Amino acid sequence: MSQSNLGIAKTDIYFLEIKMITGSIVALVTPMHSNGDIDWDSLDKLVDLHLAKGTDSIVAVGTTGESATLNCDEHCQVIKHIVDRVAGRMPVIAGTGANSTSEAIELTREAKNVGADACLLVTPYYNKPSQEGLFLHYKAIAEAVDIPQILYNVPGRTACDMLPETILRLSAIDNIVGVKEATGDIERARLLIEKSPEDFAIYSGDDATAVELMIAGGEGNISVTANVAPAEMSELCRLAMSGSAEEARALQARLMPLHDKLFVEANPIPVKWAMAEMGLMGLGIRLPLTVLADEFHATVRDAMQRSEII
Repeated sequence: MSQSNLGIAKTDIYFLEIKMITGSIVALVTPMHSNGDIDWDSLDKLVDLHLAKGTDSIVAVGTTGESATLNCDEHCQVIKHIVDRVAGRMPVIAGTGANSTSEAIELTREAKNVGADACLLVTPYYNKPSQEGLFLHYKAIAEAVDIPQILYNVPGRTACDMLPETILRLSAIDNIVGVKEATGDIERARLLIEKSPEDFAIYSGDDATAVELMIAGGEGNISVTANVAPAEMSELCRLAMSGSAEEARALQARLMPLHDKLFVEANPIPVKWAMAEMGLMGLGIRLPLTVLADEFHATVRDAMQRSEII
């Protein structure tokens, strides 16, 4: 294998590990009791559900998992709990991003210690680093912790857009193994697929455009919708990645009401309400997020019915 120009030796293990993490990857919610405490029993049930329904991998404590409101100890406890419950039956990707480089390193190191297979690192939010700052941020984390790392670009939530040129620079670092591209910009995704190394995975982070990204050569979808439709999203990814474009687009059309209405309020407010409606867990959520407003209940319920999951 070649050596990168950043002094990190490329090894076969990163290539093999990231190639195992493909398909339908659920951005798992963190279930909570009404007082905001973590609901460990419901978390176990959700993990078991995804194992049974064909989900290919779990993101533990990503942004959908309310990483912003879990303290550091809780964050690491949830990752370990999911790793232990999965017990090697699917890869676990730990959400370890932060707007402090030192905090992201600490979380990433702990995720490796508790057995996560890879880490997902959202761009630093609020402080708006330059492209050079982003490069140095991710380079520092990669050099500090020897675990496969996936970049996460979601400018609509972070006010920070990691440009394709920066992603491609980072793709030369050997334990930076992929990117979750959540802009919904398929042309940008196609550029990354075309220009990035063969062993660098491009994942969709936008359910509504995920099929087109996978048809274009993406490695899978890190999904909010998979929380409420795990079997359907697993089939969707299988169809899209196997080249069954017509069937994949038909299933995508059926699920489009969910992809849309699960964002009528800030994620994960609607998806947590939908999961409670399905009896998967309670309504608990942490401030400053609140339970889905009454005015949106019928909207989300109708989307669930039209997508044929209730």
